[in-house]
Amino acid sequence: MTSLLFVADPLESFKTYKDSTFAMMREAARRGHTLWACEVSQLLWRRGRRVAAQGARRIVLTGDEHAWFTVEESADLALADTGAVLMRKDPPFDSEFFYATHLLSQAGREGARVFNQPSALREHPEKLAILEFPQFIAPTLVTRDAQAIRAFHAEQRDIILKPLDGMGGMGIFRVGPDGLNLGSIVETLNGNGRVTVMVQKYLPEIVNGDKRILVIGGEPVPFALARIPQGSEIRGNLAAGGLGRAQPLSARDREIAQALGPILAVRGLLLVGLDVIGDCLTEINVTSPTCFQEITQQAGFDVAKMFIDALERALASKTAACAPLGS
Repeated sequence: MTSLLFVADPLESFKTYKDSTFAMMREAARRGHTLWACEVSQLLWRRGRRVAAQGARRIVLTGDEHAWFTVEESADLALADTGAVLMRKDPPFDSEFFYATHLLSQAGREGARVFNQPSALREHPEKLAILEFPQFIAPTLVTRDAQAIRAFHAEQRDIILKPLDGMGGMGIFRVGPDGLNLGSIVETLNGNGRVTVMVQKYLPEIVNGDKRILVIGGEPVPFALARIPQGSEIRGNLAAGGLGRAQPLSARDREIAQALGPILAVRGLLLVGLDVIGDCLTEINVTSPTCFQEITQQAGFDVAKMFIDALERALASKTAACAPLGS
């Protein structure tokens, strides 16, 4: 058994009935692992010392839905003294998240095992990471230029515009063939040419759901969670009111996951969430992919078990695909 440090959002903010980090903690605790937790703001490095989580909390799960943990002790914990560090801070990937990955990289040089690997987090921004795999994506444009966006709309007729740093469906707009409000939307998103945005062809298959496909240790979970827009919404994100429905992977889902999974695993990404609409890859989520509990509850497949199995294999293997982590 080993100690696991979860770098996450405040524990008090967890919605344990659906939180994937909580599902990881629960499975790890069931196996006898020791749980520690801290926030990004608690990471600290000082010359002559190792990267530490200042005031990290060792917790025990209670089984109560509301008061779901107790704090057994608080301590300044060197990351290299833990069995593994799990970076589970939710997006957005802002400057502070970026700086945190550098502290985690330093911890890796000191011997810490960090999942997902900090350098891989930096190299795979969740919107832009799809550009490496054009064979799987819809017509896509990334630009600051308003005229280029107008030309793309004239060509595709029905488009989606979104900020590169958004999460949970935030800031997503659809512009149909009439071009209504295109200029205003572009100005809002790109700040008159100061901010880069992503523009994609609208995929009508969104009515059947924005599928979240989890890939763990390079292997896909056999069920996806289709997040289905409700009412007049175009966004399927659960945070935007989408309805989650677990379903078996389609042949195309599996093709995408099996093509990307081994590549991303070798780069140090133990857990990845692929977003697929219809037959097209739309995002590669690497910061804190979710949907563990929804898939487990609906499909009966224990996603947390698969994840902790993969984590334990990575820790046990001297030649694990994710090693050397933290570099």
